[in-house]
Amino acid sequence: MESAIPTRPRPGSTLLAPLRDRRLSWAAAGFAALCIAAVVGYFAFPTYPTYDSFYALLWGRDLLHLHLPDFHVYRGPTEHPLAIAFGAFCSLFGEGGARLMVLGAIASFVAAVAGLYRLGRLCFGPVVGVIAALLLLSRFFVENLAAQGYLDISYIALIVWAIALEVQRPRRGGAVLALLALAGLLRPDAWVLSGAYWLWCLPGTSNALRARRLAIVVSAPLIWICLDAIVTGNPLYSLTATAGLAQELERTQGASSVVSSMWTFTERIDKLPVMLGALAGILAAVWIAPRRALVPLAATVLLYLVFLAEGLVGASVIDRYLLGGATVLLLFCAVFLGGWWMLESGWLRRVWITGAVALLAFGAASAATTLNLQTLSNTLAYKNEFHTGLASALRDPKVAAQIKRCGLVSLPNNKLIPDARWILGTYGQHDIVARSEARADVAKRSHTLERRIDAGSVAVYPLGPAVFVNAIVDVGDDPRDEVPLAGFERIYTSRYYAVYANC
Repeated sequence: MESAIPTRPRPGSTLLAPLRDRRLSWAAAGFAALCIAAVVGYFAFPTYPTYDSFYALLWGRDLLHLHLPDFHVYRGPTEHPLAIAFGAFCSLFGEGGARLMVLGAIASFVAAVAGLYRLGRLCFGPVVGVIAALLLLSRFFVENLAAQGYLDISYIALIVWAIALEVQRPRRGGAVLALLALAGLLRPDAWVLSGAYWLWCLPGTSNALRARRLAIVVSAPLIWICLDAIVTGNPLYSLTATAGLAQELERTQGASSVVSSMWTFTERIDKLPVMLGALAGILAAVWIAPRRALVPLAATVLLYLVFLAEGLVGASVIDRYLLGGATVLLLFCAVFLGGWWMLESGWLRRVWITGAVALLAFGAASAATTLNLQTLSNTLAYKNEFHTGLASALRDPKVAAQIKRCGLVSLPNNKLIPDARWILGTYGQHDIVARSEARADVAKRSHTLERRIDAGSVAVYPLGPAVFVNAIVDVGDDPRDEVPLAGFERIYTSRYYAVYANC
C-alpha cells in the first residue's frame, strides 16, 4: 500500500514549491504559537524543580564552585551527567537558576512536540504529523512533568528527534548517534538504542567509520562510569545505589507485575482511547506504509523491551521510565485518526473515517468524565508554594537567626532537603537532615543523628491542606516525625509551614 500515499513534492519541482512553502509557513506559525504559549504558561504558573532536578542543580552548583558533589545523600536520586552539566549552567544565574531549570524542561517539551510533528510528517504526511503533535500537547501528565522540571522530558525530546532524523535519511549515522548519546547521559535506556542503531548502520560502512561511530555509542556509559568513579570511587555506583534505593522504597516488582505495569503506566500517560487507537494505528501503518513505519515501530518496541528488562533485573518500576515508548506510541494513534487521508476515495476510506470519529468521541467522553483542569491548576500552585513557602520560612529573620545559632535544620523526610539546601546555599547535607533518617538510625541502634537534633536544631513542619502535606509526607513515614519535639518552641507560622527551635 505504499503507493497509496500521495507523492511528496520533489525538491526541484517549481509547480509545487508554493504549496510546500505554504505548508512550511503554517508549521512555523504553529511552532511560534506553541513557543509563546509555553512562555506564557511558564510565567502564569511559576513552579520549581522536582526532587531529582533540584539535586542535579545542587550538584552542578557544587562543581561550578569547585566542590566535589556528594552522591551519598539520604535517599538521593541517581545522578545524570547531562542534567548535572545543565545544573551547573543554571547555577550561574544565582537564585534564578531553579526557575531556569524548569524552563529547560518546558523548552524540551516544546522540542518534543515539534519533533513528533516532524516524525509524523516524514512518515505519514502533514495531517498525521499535526495530529501526533496535538496528542502530545493534550497529555497533561507529560505537561505536568515539564512544569516541574523533570529530566525525563529532555530525554524524550532527544529520542523523538533521533528517530525523526533517521527517518529523514536512513542510516544517517553521526547525528542520530550524537542525540542518542546525549539521551544516554539522562537515561541508560538510550544505551540500548545506541547499540542497536550502531548495528543497524553497519552494512556498507568502512571499519574506520564503524570505529568512530562506536566511540559515540560508548561515550555516554563511559562518561557516567567516570563520573561515578571520580566522585564515589565506585565506577558502578549509579547501578548499585539505584538498585538498593529501589528495594528500600519498594519500587521493584515481580515479572508479572512488571508486564502489567507496562499497560497501567501507558494508560496513565496516554489514556485508554489513545492506547486503543495506537494499537489499531500500528496495524494500519504496517499495512499501508510498512517501510515508513519500520523505524518508529522498532524504536517503540525496543523502548518497551528495555523497560521490561530493567524491571525484571530489579530496577525501579516507575511510570516516568516508560515516557519514551509512550510518547512514540502517540504517532500510531495519529495514524489511526488521520491516516485515512493517504487513501483514495472509496468505501475503505469512509469506514476508516468513521472509526476515527468514533475514537475521537470516545476520547472526548473519557476526558469529560476524568479531566479536572482545576485540580491540575491547584497541583501546580502547590508545587510553587511548596518551595516559596519554605523559602519564606527559612529566610524569616527570627528563623534565620536561630539557624545561624543552631547550625542544624531538620525536615520531615528527604523531600524538602534539596529545596532547603538551595535556599540556604549549603554545599553539603550534614547541616540539613531528615527526621525520618534519624528514626531509621534509632531502629538500627544508632542515636547519633537523633542526639544532634535534640541537642539544638531548627525543625520545619508542613501545614495547610491535605493535598499539600501529602506531597511532602510519605505514606510510610512515622507520624511522630510530624509532631513537634518536646522542648522545641514555635518561632514561625505560615499557611504552609511551622518552624520550631530549641537552640
